[in-house]
Order: sequence, then structure tokens, then C-alpha cells
Amino acid sequence: MEKNSPLFFIALGIFGIINTELGVVGILPMIMEKYNVTAALAGMLVSSFALIIALFGPWMTLLLSRLNRKTVLIGILLLFAVSNVISAFAPNFYVLMVFRMIPAFFHPVYFSIAFVLAAALSVKEEVAKASAKVFLGVSMGMVLGIPLTSYIANQFSLSTSFLFSAIVNGIACVGIGVMVPFIPVKEKISFGRQLKILYKPALWLNIAATCFILAAMFSVYSYFAEYLGQRFDMGGKLISVMLVIFGVCGVAGNWYAGKLLSYRMLRTVLLYPVALGICYLLLFYMETSLLLLCGIIIVWGAIHTSGLIVSQIWLTSEAPEAPEFANSLFVSFSNLGVTIGTAIGGWFISRLGIAAVVWSGLLFVILSFLCIAVKTIYFDLNIKSSEKAMVTEED
Repeated sequence: MEKNSPLFFIALGIFGIINTELGVVGILPMIMEKYNVTAALAGMLVSSFALIIALFGPWMTLLLSRLNRKTVLIGILLLFAVSNVISAFAPNFYVLMVFRMIPAFFHPVYFSIAFVLAAALSVKEEVAKASAKVFLGVSMGMVLGIPLTSYIANQFSLSTSFLFSAIVNGIACVGIGVMVPFIPVKEKISFGRQLKILYKPALWLNIAATCFILAAMFSVYSYFAEYLGQRFDMGGKLISVMLVIFGVCGVAGNWYAGKLLSYRMLRTVLLYPVALGICYLLLFYMETSLLLLCGIIIVWGAIHTSGLIVSQIWLTSEAPEAPEFANSLFVSFSNLGVTIGTAIGGWFISRLGIAAVVWSGLLFVILSFLCIAVKTIYFDLNIKSSEKAMVTEED
């Protein structure tokens, strides 16, 4: 993607926002030490951010839909930049928490507008490519944001890691201001008839599966750094390396999962929680061998990141008549899953110790598999049986 392209700066803004949301995962031990708080309380920096997105995302997007899109993007990025600067010098944990929560209200608004602008700035035949370029910001944020933030914090300081996010958001803000044209809003955003998909029981099973998949992912991953530090006595620099390995393998895993979903969607979705559960069991029973641990992290990274595309495709496949609203549901309920998973993972740690966080992940793995299986048996297979019966009767 060309650096002078408006899409580059829109995608860079998404990277900066994702980095703000999830970057703290890699620096939770440093936050715990600096502010003298528990793992469960520090984990609220992740869970509270995600909960706000889950509860307010669609409504904030609707509220700001009449404003100029370029102006809204610039304002949101400026807010994220300022919030990160204040977070870098927060005198106590609760100030840090407040200035993490405020920008969370505007996180989904940026996403919504970013994809609308990607389409508006492209010819009709290139809309899909434009959206893919913007989505690259999401992938890079998910994959590189956490290890990069962890690396910067360990090489320099905790404050520097927050300032890095502020700089990224600031550059994207200036780039959008210069490169993106003003495009007037012709009509107010409304879900309208799309709300009718909420009457579909099968959709709610897919929503539940999505929520549990994300909970399974982040109930363990949110405490990645703390787990490696306590269970395997790793230092900050080695943990950063592990996070990078995890992230790089996640890119490959996400790409391969996309190919599998194209050919065998149901089988891929059913096998996903099984594969993630196996990774957690291996992680729990792992001895102190660094080589074997690296192997597990490589596989875990590939499978973990695949959960994003698996859950998105699974949820939206049940509502092809309302793809925009279905995607907004994915954003909300995936973040709700992150909230629940991080909170329950922290509870397991506080009650049973760091090693028990793996069992919180397995709990959600089982719940997600049950939702997928029930939906498949009672809806997908029944529909196919009914169609075959109709064909037989016609013959």
C-alpha cells in the first residue's frame, strides 16, 4: 500500500487504535509492578475497554453518523493520541483506567467510518481490494501491536510504549487530514430492516459461539506475559521475543484459516475450538524445555489468531441479508467475549494461581464447541434433511 495513499493513513489509524486497545496485554506485568495492583485488576484495562465497545459500539456509530466522516476520524485519532499521552504519565492506576475507557467509546465508530470511506474512495470494481487494504491495519494491530508494545516497554520504559501509540495515532491523524477528501454524508446510518435478523434463533447460537471463542482466546492470551514470567521464569526481553513469534505465526494461521473456511467452513469451525483446547492442554502440561515451549507457542499463535476470522465468518454466514449489521454484532459480541474471558481468566488466577488460567480457556472452548454443535445439528442438518425430503416428494 502506497504511503501517500489515503487508505494507508486510514489503515495506520486502525493499527494505532488496535494497538491502544490490546497493546497493554504485553505490558501488564510492568503495570502491575508500577501501580502495585493485582493481575485481575490490571486485566480490567483490557476487559473494560472491550466491554465499552460491546455495549456502546452500534449506538455511538449511529449518534455520529450525520457528522462529516473525515472530521470524525480526525477527532477520534486526536482523542486517542491525547489519551495515550496522559496514560504515559498517569500518576495512579485509576487515572490510567479512566483515560483508557474514554477513547473506547469511539473505537467502533472509527472502524465503521473507515470501511465506508474505503468504499467511497474507490471505484466500484476496487471496493473489495480497498476494504482488504484497510483491514490490513486490523491484522497488523492484532499481530504486531502486543509484541511491539512489549518490546518498546522493555527496551525503554512503560511510558515510552504509551507514547509510541500516541505518535502512531498522531501521524495517522495528520495523514488523514492532508490526504482524505471531505465526503458529505448523504443519508443517516440506520439499521432499519436489518434488525429483523435478531429474530433468528440460529443467529443467536452463532453469536454465543463467537462470544465464547473470543473469551477462550483472551482468557489465556490476556495473561500471556504473566504466565510465561511465572511458570517459566522468563524475563521481559524473552517474553517479547515469544510474543513476536506468536504474532508472526498468527499471520500465517489467519491466512490459512481463511483458505480452509472457503472450502470446508463447517468442518473448520467445528475443529477450531478442539485445536485451541489441545494447545491449552499442551501449555498446561508443558515442562521447562524452552525448545518445546517455542513449538507450542508457534502452533498456539497460528490457531489463536485464526479465531478472529473463524468467528466472524461463522456469525455473518447466518445473516447474508444484512452483512453490515451482522458485522456490527460481531464487533460488539467479540469484544464482550474479550471482556468476559479476561475477567474470568483474572478470577481463576486470583483464586487458583497463574497455571489455572488455562482451565478458564478450556471452559470457554467447551462452551463454544457446544454452541457450534447444537446450531449445526438442530438447524443446518435439519434444513438439509428437509430439502432432501422435498426433493424426494417432488420426484
